[in-house]
Amino acid sequence: MATILALETSCDETAVAIVRDRTILSSVVSTQIDIHQRYGGIVPEVASRQHVLTLGAELEAALDKAGLGWDEIDGIAATSAPGLVGALMVGLTTGKTLAMVHNKPFLGVHHLEGHIYANYLAQPDLQPPYLCLLVSGGHTSLIGVNDCGDYQTLGQTRDDAAGEAFDKVARLLGLGYPGGPVIDRLAKEGNDKAFPLPEGNISLPEGGFHPYDSSFSGLKTAVLRLVEKLRSEGVDPLPVADLAASFQATVAKSLTKRAIHCARDHGFTTIAVGGGVAANSALRQHLQTAVTAQNLRVFFPPLSLCTDNAAMIACAAADHFNRGHRSTFGLSAQSRLDLSRVMELYPQAIIPQVDVG
Repeated sequence: MATILALETSCDETAVAIVRDRTILSSVVSTQIDIHQRYGGIVPEVASRQHVLTLGAELEAALDKAGLGWDEIDGIAATSAPGLVGALMVGLTTGKTLAMVHNKPFLGVHHLEGHIYANYLAQPDLQPPYLCLLVSGGHTSLIGVNDCGDYQTLGQTRDDAAGEAFDKVARLLGLGYPGGPVIDRLAKEGNDKAFPLPEGNISLPEGGFHPYDSSFSGLKTAVLRLVEKLRSEGVDPLPVADLAASFQATVAKSLTKRAIHCARDHGFTTIAVGGGVAANSALRQHLQTAVTAQNLRVFFPPLSLCTDNAAMIACAAADHFNRGHRSTFGLSAQSRLDLSRVMELYPQAIIPQVDVG
């Protein structure tokens, strides 16, 4: 079982973790939310500088919590794509340097593959094939998971990601950044049937709608128009809790319907959810109810593994490591990289030694 130390710096969380196979030995995460709130969103240059300031102390803390020395680490991993290039470079450069200094194999990891692997940390017995609903601030996809490094995107958003829509609607309602947690909290106090809102269907040229693809831009605009209408009618204060609940329920129902449809059409009996929006209480409730009715099963990571963390990166790297996959020190940071191209991160392959006793 490989013991991997991993770094995650793709956006605004600085994280270091040590994982042995599918067991977390230590996980340290520092968020930059307080820093970026004043700007209403993430400032890439600020995020990169904060990673530089934070990463060293986190490395020491992760090793200390795991009670391990460098001689007990089998490999070093870092997120290499996708993400903010400057932020990725901080973790990637640090990871390569550590690998060179300590003479360890190095593995670059796809951030979205990391979110998929968060489910393995919570459910060590989970095995492909299954469907992953990956929902975050930058991504909303339905992914067929066939094996380590073997993924098929079956559905995706055509515009805003679900998490991005939460942030934009929160801004419209004057709730600040980030939008997901505050909308989820307020929605518990509101009526989710107060305002009917459009789901956002994708029309097909031959007629009908795409069964798996999503759109959230129109939903965001519908909330804007609704807020403008209420204000023009003199509604003050705005029924923010009802607006938040109606918006959140619409997103949850949309994602649930598409995930169930996709799972049934492709013969998946298990749905695993990953990404920051996997923490949303309405999505969890809707999806759990739906899979029970369809005789399917669903897995959600614990809240600590929904947002960006290095444990999920280490878990993905451990699986690749055990299969003999290795990255080169020439690997560069990439702002975009389709999940289907994961294996391009591992041009070097070492055939694992099998102990025949």
